[in-house]
Amino acid sequence: MAKLQHGLGKGLGALLGEEADAVRKPVGYVNKEIAGAQPRRNTSDVLRIPADMVEANPFQPRTSFDQEALEELAASIKSLGLIQPITVRKVSDGHYQIISGERRYKACRMAGMAMIPAYVREADDQGMLEMALVENIQRENLDPIETALSYRRLIEECRLTQETMADRIGKKRTSVTNTLRLLRLPVKVQHDLKVGLISTGHAKVLLGTDNPEIQQQLCDMVVEKGLSVRELEDQFRKLTRKPSARKAASAQELPREYTQLLSHIGKFFADDISLKRASSGKGTMTIRFGSDEEVQKFLKALEDAGI
Repeated sequence: MAKLQHGLGKGLGALLGEEADAVRKPVGYVNKEIAGAQPRRNTSDVLRIPADMVEANPFQPRTSFDQEALEELAASIKSLGLIQPITVRKVSDGHYQIISGERRYKACRMAGMAMIPAYVREADDQGMLEMALVENIQRENLDPIETALSYRRLIEECRLTQETMADRIGKKRTSVTNTLRLLRLPVKVQHDLKVGLISTGHAKVLLGTDNPEIQQQLCDMVVEKGLSVRELEDQFRKLTRKPSARKAASAQELPREYTQLLSHIGKFFADDISLKRASSGKGTMTIRFGSDEEVQKFLKALEDAGI
């Protein structure tokens, strides 16, 4: 048998120090290279493939890899070896394609490894796509937009229903549906979500309207002012509030001085004010305020005006 490659990982090793060696469970690799080897009978074997015989997965759902994280993983692999082998398929003699583990493969190359530990599985293009997508989704290291795109590819290219896909990846169907809805957002908003300028919670609030201009406006507001989800909800209600037919009709019947009154007072209460006037001149005015601060600002304006 070849010398066993083993190690737990950088984090646990740092915690346990030398004691880590006592609890490590080494991973053994079959002592032969794939190239020119006899066909395997035990599919659980981990075999070593020359690094230059492995190529990237064309169906890889991840569109970016963090360079700093790759360098950290490469350093760990160089010190402890690759703990979790990659998975590949054979596409021709001396030619293998990654099904899952492209990040680990890149880190292995950075670490200078000439031989890559790997499982070899049989898979056609569709099977490979499905395995790659499901594996990446289950690892939960995709950003929300990459996850949504992966869901859509599973549905469109692998011909899965939302319900079947939800079962396959271990998610609730409602979760799948809500994630797919993120792709309805404007491209700029999707970008801000992808790079972490807004959260998934913010995005769900923006999906409360189909108006892309309002979605973009509110998204910019979150980025510029650092609004929380709750604060965004408040701004969303103000921008999307629709006046009732009764309120609109009353406004049309009001004399000019009443309209001016609504306009002046409305500035202090987010325009959440209504006035009803009968032909005799009697009526009611209703003011709805969202916080004590609104009332305080109104009172201060009255005091400053000497009223």
